[in-house]
Amino acid sequence: MKILILGAGKMGTFLTDALCLNHEVALFDTDPKRLRFVFNTLRMTQPEEIREFEPDMVINAVTIKYTIPAFEMVLPYLTERCIISDIASVKTGLPEFYAKTKNPFVSTHPMFGPTFASLSDLSKQNAIIITESDHMGKAFFKDFYHSLHLNIFEYSFQEHDETVAYSLSVPFASTLSFASIIKRQEAPGTTFKKHMDIAYGLLSEDDYLIREILFNPYTTEQLERMKGELDTLIHIIDNKDNEAMGEYLLKVRKNIE
Repeated sequence: MKILILGAGKMGTFLTDALCLNHEVALFDTDPKRLRFVFNTLRMTQPEEIREFEPDMVINAVTIKYTIPAFEMVLPYLTERCIISDIASVKTGLPEFYAKTKNPFVSTHPMFGPTFASLSDLSKQNAIIITESDHMGKAFFKDFYHSLHLNIFEYSFQEHDETVAYSLSVPFASTLSFASIIKRQEAPGTTFKKHMDIAYGLLSEDDYLIREILFNPYTTEQLERMKGELDTLIHIIDNKDNEAMGEYLLKVRKNIE
């Protein structure tokens, strides 16, 4: 299959490396410096080059803010049979965009990032495939994600964004809250250092990614639930209520089992 990948960022180059040995792959980015270290891959910097390549599939791996503009830039150079796909962490606006295009589409979300995941072993990582996607596109990504040993789940567009709100937005917000109040310690404990590592990893991500994850329309509901739990915990602590703390810890332990 001839595959065009848009965006030579972390995920774009990862996908290029993972696909280029079994498919004819081209990587497009308007900044030629970002294309320096890819191999066995056709490099493109001008959208006009896409027409000659005539891809069977386009995988859009640009920053979330530019996902739809990137599609709009390359669509005039694609055939109508070309499958267009995204790996966006938040799907807001994409169902409406796909409904207006003539091309078949597949929307997925590899639920890991090169910053945190061990790319040599992804067997404990997950990927979501959107149920409304084209059958052929879903079949391709199921095979591809199976080859990476990912655990695959199918969700609708809405179910995906609801899931991301508590699987990504809540950890992001928790980490940002922790990092916003920390003070440097000469002798930090193990738990503190682990939280610091997570904070460093999160803040090394693209600002637009963090922003779009948190701007998920379902985030506020999840954070309000967290706020309620914090209020409960503060009340227990202020009253030094041993019985209530025991019940609270029991509830939390049951919740994570």
